[in-house]
Amino acid sequence: MLRGTAENAARARRTARVAGFTLIEIMAVVLIIGLLVTIVGVNIFSQVDKARVGTAKTQIKQLEGVLEFYRLDNARYPTTEQGLDALVHKPSGEPQPRNWRPEGYLQGGKVPLDPWGNAYQYAAPGQHNPYSFDLWSYGSDGAPGGDGVNADIGNWAEESGQG
Repeated sequence: MLRGTAENAARARRTARVAGFTLIEIMAVVLIIGLLVTIVGVNIFSQVDKARVGTAKTQIKQLEGVLEFYRLDNARYPTTEQGLDALVHKPSGEPQPRNWRPEGYLQGGKVPLDPWGNAYQYAAPGQHNPYSFDLWSYGSDGAPGGDGVNADIGNWAEESGQG
């Protein structure tokens, strides 16, 4: 009778070893999953960066159109000092707008931020567009210059990698 019990115990140990995973097997699976997540994550983040650059370009085009409406009503663009806020609040400084719309020029009553959460930059007259204005985002890093997603995105013709 004892012999049967010992055999049963040995059989149970063999079955337990076959049915479970070793620590090395589990670590190998976790490592493979980690590598796959890294590869997929890098690809997804690069697409997010491209989408933000595209969004910034689209918002700049829309703000250009709004600034043109402002100019049609008031015979000039807002000054650099008045800035993009002149599209939402009537400027108090000189030159006073002639026919500023009481409801402003932007829906929602505020100037949008760039896709990275920073304010768009505005200068009139512009360095790149001396007869109108420059409108730009500093890109992902929020600082002048840069390459790739850190590059400035402006309303001037694409030159030297900017645009």
